[in-house]
Amino acid sequence: MKFASLKGGRDGALVVVSRDLTRFVPAGHIAPTLQHALDHWSEAAPLLARVCDLLNEGPVAGERAFDARACASPLPRAYQWADGSAYVTHVELVRKARGAEMPPSFWTDPLMYQGGSDGFIGPCDPIMASDEAWGIDFEGEVAVITDDVPYGCAKDAAAQHIKLVMLVNDVSLRNLIPAELAKNFGFFQSKPASAFSPVAVTPDELGEAWRDAKLHLPLRVTYNGAEFGRPNAGVDMTFSFAELIAHAARTRALAAGSIVGSGTVSNKDNSVGSACLAERRTLETIESGKPATPFMRFGDRVRIEMLDEDGGSIFGAIDQEVKRHGG
Repeated sequence: MKFASLKGGRDGALVVVSRDLTRFVPAGHIAPTLQHALDHWSEAAPLLARVCDLLNEGPVAGERAFDARACASPLPRAYQWADGSAYVTHVELVRKARGAEMPPSFWTDPLMYQGGSDGFIGPCDPIMASDEAWGIDFEGEVAVITDDVPYGCAKDAAAQHIKLVMLVNDVSLRNLIPAELAKNFGFFQSKPASAFSPVAVTPDELGEAWRDAKLHLPLRVTYNGAEFGRPNAGVDMTFSFAELIAHAARTRALAAGSIVGSGTVSNKDNSVGSACLAERRTLETIESGKPATPFMRFGDRVRIEMLDEDGGSIFGAIDQEVKRHGG
């Protein structure tokens, strides 16, 4: 199944989207919002699946053309947004560039921060910033949405709680991060609102690409019209989504509608490019002693997408331009 939330109200309006992302039908008679569907998944999922089957079989009454620009993020706001850093080679690389050793525990104990989830921006909405000097960066990631996850959920049981998969642009303001982390109290101002792909899909839609609670496909990042990177999300992912969920649930239960992110997708093979500017700048620093690629400026555009084996877009594209706040 594929779902989107059309803009309107705080939580959008749930629609079922065809597999090829060309058509949709409203799903309000089953669940008015995606959060409502997740809250009542055992009852709603079979009904939504029937709508999905009919839509994929051919024309249905009430269908309309799908337009990602009309979409909010699948969950326009969420009860939980916990972002991990599952690609430890990315962390190791960034630390190497600044001459910092990486603690061995990073390979066995996931990094994770709790992000703001009271409001996400739509997949085609602009990235707003007041100052280019903040170091505006995109971060291409994969994320999952869970149902209710019990306190202390074990890794072996965590995968069954993954109901939906989507992509993320987890925007970072790199030049604000050092001062915030120096306070030893985590991110806040340096992590503005994230954007998610137009469509969230059930794992079964991903076929063989979804295995071991990882998504084994390249994440395609285009920056100002040129390919920037295509790292494979299933390669070099030290911690699976099951492990990330178990980590998040170690001391708390997670409510239905919780989002868990992978962190920036990154491969050891540098020839595939990167999913964020910070990593490219790190590679440049290691190679020549200083970065050559600037952070994003007003008017810059990033596109984040994932294609299936036939070249079709699975989640639709996150396609965003940086704009000056108040400009």
